[in-house]
Amino acid sequence: VQLQASGGGVVQAGGSLRISCAASGSPVKRYFLGWFRQAPGKEREGVSYISTQDDHTWLADSVKGRFTISKDNDKDTVYLQMNDMKPEDTAVYYCTASQYDVRWRPPLSSLLPPEYWGQGTLVTVSS
Repeated sequence: VQLQASGGGVVQAGGSLRISCAASGSPVKRYFLGWFRQAPGKEREGVSYISTQDDHTWLADSVKGRFTISKDNDKDTVYLQMNDMKPEDTAVYYCTASQYDVRWRPPLSSLLPPEYWGQGTLVTVSS
């Protein structure tokens, strides 16, 4: 599966931004789609994923209540709506895909991250 992320940019603290990920290639419905991020000097972390077969979603505790993941099945596209953003949200955000949802969640997120990665999109939150 190929993943194309878009929508990164610069936003002020407290602001909002939406990033998108378009999937193509293998039947997308075989996969969970989601996001990882890597901040400068930090390990990458799983942020969120969504099932392409039902409405099951997961959000990391660090973004719960502020970020929302959604999908458009007709377009095979996943969105991450980021609200009330904080400087610590500054990172390169990577679109990811896997057949196993556990790969976004610790501890497997660092040991066995998702199999498929798109190019990153930089999100910068200014204070």
